[in-house]
Amino acid sequence: MLAAELIVTCLENEGVEYIFGVPGEENMDLLDALLGSSIRFVMTRHEQGAAFMADVYGRLTGKAGVCLSTLGPGATNLLTGVADANMDHVPLVALTAQADRDRLHKESHQHLDIVTMFRPVTKWNTSLPIPDIIPEAFRKAFKLAQSEKPGATHIEIPEDVAHMEIDGQPLLVQWLHPGGAAPEQIAKAAHIISKAARPIVLAGNGVIRGRASEALVRFAEKLNLPVATTFMAKGVIPDSHPLALGAIGLQMRDYVNDAFAEADVVIAVGYDVVEYAPRSWNPKRDKRIVHVDRSPAEVDAAYIVEVGVVGDIASSLDALTQAVTPHATAHGLHFRQRLRDELETGRQDNSFPLKPQRILADLRSALAAADIVISDVGAHKLWLARLFPCLQPNTCVISNGFAAMGMAVPGAVAAKLAHPNRRVVAVTGDGGFLMNSQELETAARLKAPFVVLVFNDRSYGLIRWKQMQQLKRPAFVDFNNPDFVKYAESFGANGMRIESADDLAPALRAALSSNQLTIIDCPVDAAENLRLTQTLGPLAMPSRLRA
Repeated sequence: MLAAELIVTCLENEGVEYIFGVPGEENMDLLDALLGSSIRFVMTRHEQGAAFMADVYGRLTGKAGVCLSTLGPGATNLLTGVADANMDHVPLVALTAQADRDRLHKESHQHLDIVTMFRPVTKWNTSLPIPDIIPEAFRKAFKLAQSEKPGATHIEIPEDVAHMEIDGQPLLVQWLHPGGAAPEQIAKAAHIISKAARPIVLAGNGVIRGRASEALVRFAEKLNLPVATTFMAKGVIPDSHPLALGAIGLQMRDYVNDAFAEADVVIAVGYDVVEYAPRSWNPKRDKRIVHVDRSPAEVDAAYIVEVGVVGDIASSLDALTQAVTPHATAHGLHFRQRLRDELETGRQDNSFPLKPQRILADLRSALAAADIVISDVGAHKLWLARLFPCLQPNTCVISNGFAAMGMAVPGAVAAKLAHPNRRVVAVTGDGGFLMNSQELETAARLKAPFVVLVFNDRSYGLIRWKQMQQLKRPAFVDFNNPDFVKYAESFGANGMRIESADDLAPALRAALSSNQLTIIDCPVDAAENLRLTQTLGPLAMPSRLRA
């Protein structure tokens, strides 16, 4: 068989369902080998869109998303989405083509050192110098991508290698089953938590990766512990739960930070420091920290742990549930009411352009608990993260590590492929929307219907917000937009423009029930961003503090 055919066999062996990518001259053999495969190749309109699709597919399924590009500019276009997945600990395998090996030693058309370029944004990467190593290389790529902490891996496939003849078989797929934490770790952590005066749980993205949400809720309920989540862990405890404090992660002090300020012990469960810097919730470095995760704690001056409970998260939580003395009262729950009041007040606001609070209240009302929201990056992301009630894990996908703009539309394509029976909404700003809106054609071609809700303020609103907060004047952030209704129709999608506050809720319901690709142009009151800063002003951290 050709080496390209062996590669496809290895991908099938890993359970790959989709490959997202753009065809090129140097990956023709691989594309041809996919024609008779069980794997579905999803041709995208840009390599960055392909990488974001693989990224979101990995987030939602726990299986490595796979993206493919040709060499040179195709590979450089792929890079942003690969970096996003790697920093957010998402399993992803990137495949890039390369020129024939006999021209890699010299200046040559579209050739650059892709392996070196991808090395800083992957857990591991390699080139295939000979076809014999294909089974080992692909098994290693998937094993490392999917092992805790997950991330991106990359394999470069020279064109002449892909065309060589080879006899080979995929390697057996083996899964690592993590054991429980050491009993002495459980005992020490249980003592600290039992003796705490004001303990609080910080649940992170690892809870979603470890499918440990139910164990977390059992832990909180049995021990009467309040739970705050990072932006990326929204839904691991339902926001409707009486012990749910809400999400923490705003780059200024929010209401939830007050609960951390008063806490003496923080139980960090599946928490990655990239999600929200420890100095933001432990600025005095005075918290006793219990680290519960499958991996040892990252070294950070504000995250020096008292004890690390390292092992399978769910089993560690269940062991702690049995060992800890329950607390009579849960500390800090009064702070969560402020967020709920803010959302409820917004629900009654009829001003136009719409306040972000009104948009999120109407969005929540239109969606079922299992429906999926994919957030882009911008001011809307902060509103969504802190106020949107999330009722199940992995139903509000937010990138908060690398935090690259342009993820929402391609991410919604992947979400619809991964969960075709759930309704999907891409929530994006007008800036992020136009970065990868070409993937609307991909969605239309695949007949993958979802709703795109565009927060339209004709500006890079988050940057304007920061500029006004720190420098008191904006610089180079305003722009014009096309007619989004006509733009949607040009792709064969439906377009809706919101003309009053009362238009949004029925528009969302109609779009979601239509089972058609729909773009909703929703003007947003961007001045509400600064109003929030003023509301939280007495609580604000130093303006230069970054998460």
